Amino acid sequence: MTRPHPRILPYGTAAIAEAAALIRDGGLVAVPTETVYGLAADATNAEAVARIYAAKGRPSFNPLIVHVADLAAAERIAVFDTDARALAAAFWPGPLTLVLPVRSGSGIAALVTAGLETIAIRVPRHRAMQEVIAASGRPLAAPSANASGGISPTMAAHVATSLGGNVPLILDDGATEAGLESTIVAGRTVLRPGPVTAEALLMHLPDEGRGPIGTSDVTERGAHHSRPPIGPRPSQGGNTVTAPGQLESHYAPIKTLRLHAIDAEPGEWLIGFGDVAGDVSLSASGNLVEAAAKLFDLLHAADANGSATIAIAPIPAHGIGEAINDRLRRAAHR
Repeated sequence: MTRPHPRILPYGTAAIAEAAALIRDGGLVAVPTETVYGLAADATNAEAVARIYAAKGRPSFNPLIVHVADLAAAERIAVFDTDARALAAAFWPGPLTLVLPVRSGSGIAALVTAGLETIAIRVPRHRAMQEVIAASGRPLAAPSANASGGISPTMAAHVATSLGGNVPLILDDGATEAGLESTIVAGRTVLRPGPVTAEALLMHLPDEGRGPIGTSDVTERGAHHSRPPIGPRPSQGGNTVTAPGQLESHYAPIKTLRLHAIDAEPGEWLIGFGDVAGDVSLSASGNLVEAAAKLFDLLHAADANGSATIAIAPIPAHGIGEAINDRLRRAAHR
């Protein structure tokens, strides 16, 4: 049976106003951010948040990211320490999510945090999400606008294909910029790699007791030995989830995905990178930023074409390549 098709409105004043009205009324709207399209609802309205979980088929133990207009709004919801303020100053608005203690009396629906005492929060940079936040006057819970566990959407058409009539309105402002979900940090641990790399985070963390680290400090000492470094997320066993994007099987196409492929096997559609040409390429020049922006779009295309399975070329693990490999590992997990 064909799924009902949602309304898609191009970005503009009328679309923003309609999206904001839907959110104030407890409804759902798919809105682009600089990372991927998000399925937004009023984070203070428990019924609206429940509609997100229902529309996506998302497990209730998987918390949501709350999007707010600025640092002042974030501080009304979460308790910030020195590290968090430094990272917010450096990377907000932008693709960084901070996991912080939720403030008593924040008004955020308990379902948003999935029963945890922390909240995932960020200030988005994208004009559409910022304008919907402003026009609705609400903090917005907004996971990726796709069926749970599926490929994240970087275009309005991806949202419509994945969610159909489960989302009444999609605000279309073209393809997203980064193409990968935000980096998530708790304390000095990267829970989910993303567009903001560990190296960039480290550059902006304050040196304990000495204030911000500058270029001269790095040059003189060569390393920041007086504090723990930014590190990878801890291993998640079973369904232990402390932030979005930690499920072992996530971002997955319907077809089987084979990683680190140099050549296509019979029936495979090969997504190339660099010297591996493939049927299509994430980046023929080996540009990791270009690859990140195209990753989910090409996985969507691979899932929709006539191939039996999908293969993808090796991706270097440095810089944003760490985030690309994280998404691919989860997408290939069965």
